[in-house]
Amino acid sequence: METMLKERIVEHLKTHRLQDQKQHGFTSGRSCQTNLIDFFDWVTKIIDTGGAVDIAYLDFSKAFDTVRHRRLINKLQSLSLDSNIVEWIRQWLSDRQQRVVVNGVYSAQGLVTSGVPQGSVLGPILFNIFISDVAEGINGKVCLFADDTKICNRVDVPGGISQMTNDLGKLKKWSELWQLSFNVDKCKIMHLGRKNPRAEYRIFDTVLTSTSEERDLGVRTVSNILYSALGFLRPRCIILHLYTL
Repeated sequence: METMLKERIVEHLKTHRLQDQKQHGFTSGRSCQTNLIDFFDWVTKIIDTGGAVDIAYLDFSKAFDTVRHRRLINKLQSLSLDSNIVEWIRQWLSDRQQRVVVNGVYSAQGLVTSGVPQGSVLGPILFNIFISDVAEGINGKVCLFADDTKICNRVDVPGGISQMTNDLGKLKKWSELWQLSFNVDKCKIMHLGRKNPRAEYRIFDTVLTSTSEERDLGVRTVSNILYSALGFLRPRCIILHLYTL
């Protein structure tokens, strides 16, 4: 039943061009590889011409478990999906309960009012729909793989740092509106380019930690390798070099 509904939802999104083009997770024809190639092709073209970029690696806290059911239903309705499908999903999510077992001792049952059921067929696409407008109004380059979010701006040009700051502010407002919280301690900034001013950025009044190495979708991105590779590799080849780390 879930598979049938998923097919109808995917068909509706394709027909009405409602698919999020920045999303590479749980999407037909896309993968970790397409995410990395799309993102770093954009990044290395700037660095190859002597520019500088800042990349924000953002981490949502327990993203799949904290999707608010009422807000999710509102988003499904806004897509003009068949009302019967929306109602089926609403009832499917309603009246769920959970409890904790420790050493054979059971806690009381608690009502589940958030989260998409993990391990289900519908869960991933419902999450993608919920997060699909996270990059709305953002000017920088954005790539998503489910909840893994990267945002990048060129910062060696006038207004570049301000644009990155504004983009992070818009993400903060989205987080507050839809109650999907960032794990700020795990959010990082990577500065690339020899002329990078290495600006300081904040989310929720917390300064984001600067990093020279980040594991991104199973690939270790190291900033100094990007620098050294520019002398003898074409920009597209740098991605292949990163895959060998």
